[in-house]
Amino acid sequence: MSRILPAFALALAVGLGALLPRPAAAQDLSALARVDPAGSLVSDRSGGIDLTLALSQGVPWRVFSLTEPDRIVMDFREIDWSGLSRLGMLNSDLAADLRFGTYRPGWSRLVLTLTEPLALSRAGMEVDPATGRARLSARFEKVSAEVFAAQAGAPRDPDWDLPEDGLPRPAPRDGDAPLTVVIDPGHGGIDPGAVQGGLTEKDLMLQLAQAVRETLIREGDTRVILTRNDDAFVSLERRVAIAHEVEADLFISLHADVLAYGRAHGATIYTLSDTATDEASAKLAERHDRDDLLSGVDLTGKDDVIADVLMDLARLETTPRTEALAKALKLSIEASGAPLNSHPMRAADFSVLKAADIPSVLIEVGFLSSQRDRKNLSDPAFIDRMALSIRDAILAWQQADAAMRPLIRQ
Repeated sequence: MSRILPAFALALAVGLGALLPRPAAAQDLSALARVDPAGSLVSDRSGGIDLTLALSQGVPWRVFSLTEPDRIVMDFREIDWSGLSRLGMLNSDLAADLRFGTYRPGWSRLVLTLTEPLALSRAGMEVDPATGRARLSARFEKVSAEVFAAQAGAPRDPDWDLPEDGLPRPAPRDGDAPLTVVIDPGHGGIDPGAVQGGLTEKDLMLQLAQAVRETLIREGDTRVILTRNDDAFVSLERRVAIAHEVEADLFISLHADVLAYGRAHGATIYTLSDTATDEASAKLAERHDRDDLLSGVDLTGKDDVIADVLMDLARLETTPRTEALAKALKLSIEASGAPLNSHPMRAADFSVLKAADIPSVLIEVGFLSSQRDRKNLSDPAFIDRMALSIRDAILAWQQADAAMRPLIRQ
């Protein structure tokens, strides 16, 4: 016999003790909960959505909603999503998209993007006391846009939320301190980035970032920090915060996106600009920001904070240094023999580049929409070659920047 456990409130996590029956000898609470694709489904019924998630064991969970776009967000203690596919689970006209994956170490997230406002009407987790297997059922029904907006918002709980901090504050640096480089592998966790031809952007960029770190560390006088060291989600805002926390000398974000139209291929280096150099760059920046939103990030109340920070940024000094970094990367990638885009230096309003007091660039190493680029990106030798070219560009920029900075300050 199984029992139904209520979701006490939209914004409350359900405690593990309340979820799991104590005598379930078959359960291994230290094991990772695994999803059963055959028993998991999102479907339309009677004008609303029914969501069912079958798990190998019960886990703590919570559910809430967010706006712009309208989303249902469900957080869980970490789940192994192996075998579950978006196409296999999503069978609904009331939902435009479904994402699931790691959100932060030890925690997972499922995000349902809605085509119409829906609110949770009931939810519960059924746990079989004999086997420990669990079944989460949730029902979402139509509400007005006003009601949805009034109920929306992420609950604040440090046990569940992305950390505000997480890196120790560095000691004050002196003039002989090593160069501090932040390498940002794009996407991660619940946000896979581009997926095409059997390749996933988040995995490729983590591999490249780790290779860049190793080549720089071998130089012996460089401090390298990755914004993520594994398949974890890191919000765009958090990536910028990490660069500030470690007092980075420069910030490089790595990507390999897809373009829905055109035949873009080859490496492209982007700098920050309110006005994009071209329509493709503008759409790419929009997609990067939208990926963050679709992963369940709550940006409520962030605008004023960002505006306050931007007022204090030393743009006049940083802009020429950023442009010099972009040029060094272009020259180094070209010298390595790796393919460059026909217009390799571009600009757009990428949120991840808004640490404008730190020279910051975004490199599209290639485009997964290009067959040639996919072949390159799947080749470990190409990844190593690209890592070396990025290293060489950083070291060349460091030397030139040291010589030019007194002139820039004048």
